[in-house]
Amino acid sequence: MALGSFYPVIGTTRIAQARDFYTRWFGFEITFEADWYVSLRRTEGERYYELALLDPTHPTVPAGYRKPVQGLLLNFEVDDVDAEWERLVVRGGLRAELEIRSEDFGQRHFLVADPSGVLIDVITEIPPTGEYAGQFTAGSAAV
Repeated sequence: MALGSFYPVIGTTRIAQARDFYTRWFGFEITFEADWYVSLRRTEGERYYELALLDPTHPTVPAGYRKPVQGLLLNFEVDDVDAEWERLVVRGGLRAELEIRSEDFGQRHFLVADPSGVLIDVITEIPPTGEYAGQFTAGSAAV
């Protein structure tokens, strides 16, 4: 299989609010917009990241699956998590679902939630400690 793209599609009844959240706070741009679907893209040099929002009641969603997202967590790895904490929570006023902290498994991070209840984990990798130091495979970022 040759994969041309891969991105999450969030089923949400709050499309406009979620669109505004991702464009305002995370720098996504709208590439397609209808009342039932919004496609977002963030470009950084040669790399780009995509995310879409879909009304879960749209007829393209099979009847048994027409409900909003639950239990989804998106990781946003950044260079300086402390600066993002300051920007998003301290100055921006977003509510922290998890206060900023450093974890033994090699992350300094905090969590906020989008308008649909999707958790956003903002992360900077740090050296793992203790038992976690030996659990990374060769070639991973933490090794």
